[in-house]
Amino acid sequence: MKISIRLVSVAASMLALASLTACVQPQPVYQTGVSQYQPPPPPRQGPYVEYGRIANIEVIQSQSSGAAPTGVGAVAGGVLGGVLGHQVGNGRGNTAATIAGAVGGALVGNAVESNNNAPRQYQSFRVSVQTDNGAFRAFDVPSPGDLRIGDRVRIDNGQISRF
Repeated sequence: MKISIRLVSVAASMLALASLTACVQPQPVYQTGVSQYQPPPPPRQGPYVEYGRIANIEVIQSQSSGAAPTGVGAVAGGVLGGVLGHQVGNGRGNTAATIAGAVGGALVGNAVESNNNAPRQYQSFRVSVQTDNGAFRAFDVPSPGDLRIGDRVRIDNGQISRF
């Protein structure tokens, strides 16, 4: 059984493309919920509602840790570049195009992987609320929405809303 070179190159191209699609940018991770430094609310039976005023809203910068390139991007890019380069010319030109495609593909694949593994900066907001009983509660949220300092708010099971 003889397998054509074109079939092998198409299969290798599809494999390399599938490998590169695994290098997609991750979705941002937001810290939400109650921050660590506040005391938990007292245990209650049923739904629990508190009222208060927003005392402060501050921006919190966080950063994900980056990862070093594993080489998968360079290998996949090199294979894809070599296969595409092999489609150009014939004889010595074909060999040169294959080598140039493999080297160029490896460089591009490594750059794509490095960019996707780079540390990411994220922004969230810490909303501090002084409750009517004098306690302070803080909530880390992805966006403060329409909340402003001094607004009267309702805290219903850990969710803040204007009141």
